[in-house]
Amino acid sequence: MSKTILITGCSSGLGYDAAHGLKQRGWRVFATCRKEADCARLRGEGLESFPLDYASSESIDAAVAEVLERTGGTLDALYNNGAFALPGAVEDLPREGLREIYETNLFGVHELSCKIIPVMRAQGHGRIINCSSVLGLVPMRWRGAYSSTKFALEGLTDTLRIEMRDTPIHIITVEPGPITSDIRKNSIGPFERHVNWQASPRRAQYEDSLLKRLYTPTEGPDRFELPASAVTKKLIHALESARPKPRYFVTTPTYLMAAARRILPTRLLDWLIAKS
Repeated sequence: MSKTILITGCSSGLGYDAAHGLKQRGWRVFATCRKEADCARLRGEGLESFPLDYASSESIDAAVAEVLERTGGTLDALYNNGAFALPGAVEDLPREGLREIYETNLFGVHELSCKIIPVMRAQGHGRIINCSSVLGLVPMRWRGAYSSTKFALEGLTDTLRIEMRDTPIHIITVEPGPITSDIRKNSIGPFERHVNWQASPRRAQYEDSLLKRLYTPTEGPDRFELPASAVTKKLIHALESARPKPRYFVTTPTYLMAAARRILPTRLLDWLIAKS
């Protein structure tokens, strides 16, 4: 029988590539999206797809029930991929904006994982892969909201991995750097809802930097940017290796920043990040 995996955030980017890539390798993939319209599109492409919205406990419950009904009560792997960004200077981030991004990027990931762990305990095996980011290792300006959720996810995942050492469940972190995706385009909505940049003391900096990056179409990939398939390649090793690594880095900046965080003094690391 095919191994089964539940993947979140499959409408585009990393989740979309992973869903199709694993299906081609013989996995039975449950490719979930926040919106039913995206699920319908994926079903038209031959994937099993239904809604899962991290921000809704009811949606999480329904998705888990759907998976278990389709598999007869088992699940081999969970890939927590779904997330979004809320760009803006930290001093301009309102509480409701932070609450919204944490509901999806952290609390929903945690709730879904905790509902799947008993299934994996009962069947005697399982793998939970959480998608973090280079921004879970080091911060960057304008990305405080997203970076803080990934820093928190790193801590939660590391602790869970240590606690689950006495079980047959592998807890794994994947840490991409710049990857081709729609995350920048999808961050415009949260930014416009929550950040009053016109009233910010950093208005001129927004106009010179962040607004151009958000609203100006890019000409080709960023420096060091890789396609989503680079993440899928590491995901396959995490899922299929007999001894998966606890952490997988993807892209040159992730390797460099992981090393820099270990060896550089804080002031020098701050300078390096501010210059990038």
